[in-house]
Amino acid sequence: MGQADKRIRIMLVDDHKTLLWGLGKLIESDALNMLVVGTARDCDSALAMAPEVLPDVILLDIDLGGTCSLDIMPRLLAGCNGARVLVLSGTRDRELLDRAVMLGARGVVSKDEPADVVLKAIEKVYGGELWLDGIMLTRVFEAMRNPQARRQDPELDKIAQLTAKERRICSLIATGGGAVNKALAQQLFISEHTLRNHLTTIYHKLGVSNRLDLYVFATKHRLDQADL
Repeated sequence: MGQADKRIRIMLVDDHKTLLWGLGKLIESDALNMLVVGTARDCDSALAMAPEVLPDVILLDIDLGGTCSLDIMPRLLAGCNGARVLVLSGTRDRELLDRAVMLGARGVVSKDEPADVVLKAIEKVYGGELWLDGIMLTRVFEAMRNPQARRQDPELDKIAQLTAKERRICSLIATGGGAVNKALAQQLFISEHTLRNHLTTIYHKLGVSNRLDLYVFATKHRLDQADL
């Protein structure tokens, strides 16, 4: 029992069943040091579960079924005092990742990293260290030191609200602004109805009114270079 009490308690939050399963198996491979105490696939489940299982580390995917998990991070951390968040990311969008750190994440690990790197990141974050590359660390410290610089471009906060899927849509519109909805939907492997729903949400988040406004916004802020 004493040995079990010393293991790092980990909660996994991801909307993909296969990835959850893989992460669980990965952590089981280091069963002497780590233990999965809960898994959640959406924001509401994560918020409800965290105070019950009291994890030491929360491995959190940014995009949960089209919802940005960063919006719940402050409540997630408040619900289980002492837990540390390690963001699991499939995007290299620096604004989004910087926002995650500013909201309290102690590290960022890419979904493309080898298994041993993920395990090491969990251990380091649990031990009180940051798991950030030097470039990101410099950006975050600069933003903390000079918050006025960030306020000079309030549009960055709007962009940070977009999910990975929404940023992908913006990228496609920026690179092929005249494409009809049917063609865009086919590239995204979704229906036109679903695309229209996404566009409505994007318009609301970015404060634009139509496809043309979105095209102008996306090209101005270089969303055509979204690395998703």
